[in-house]
Amino acid sequence: MRICADARAGELAAALDALSPLPDASDFRTPESGLVMLRGRMGGDGRAFNFGEATVTRAAVRIDTGEVGHAYQLGRDRAKARVAAILDALVQSGKANEVVAALAPASRRIAEERALVRRQTAATRVDFFTMTRGED
Repeated sequence: MRICADARAGELAAALDALSPLPDASDFRTPESGLVMLRGRMGGDGRAFNFGEATVTRAAVRIDTGEVGHAYQLGRDRAKARVAAILDALVQSGKANEVVAALAPASRRIAEERALVRRQTAATRVDFFTMTRGED
C-alpha cells in the first residue's frame, strides 16, 4: 500500500492493466474526499499540537471473489484511490506476487527518487569538530 500511496495515477492504472483479466469490482464505499488533522510535536517529544489539515480521499471496493480492498490517498484523486483499493483487494485474493510485480516500475522510480534526495542531502552535510587549543 505504501507503493500505491507514493505512485502516480498513471503508474497504478498501468499496473492494473498488466493484471488483466480482472474480476469485476463494485464500490463498497464510493470514493470520497475529506480532511484529516495533522499533528506535530516540537523536537519529537514535546506536547502534541494541531499542525494543519490535509485533503485525503478514501475508497473501498469489493471484487467478485468477495475480498474488500481499502485505500487512502493524499489529495482529491478519486480514480487513483479506487484503483489502489482494487489492487489491495487483489492482494487479499491471493494475487500478491502478481500485484507486486505489476507495481515494480513504480517501486523502482520511488526508490530512485528517494536515493536522489538522500544524495542531495548528504552533499550539504557539515561535520563539526572541536580542536583543543593546548593552552592548559
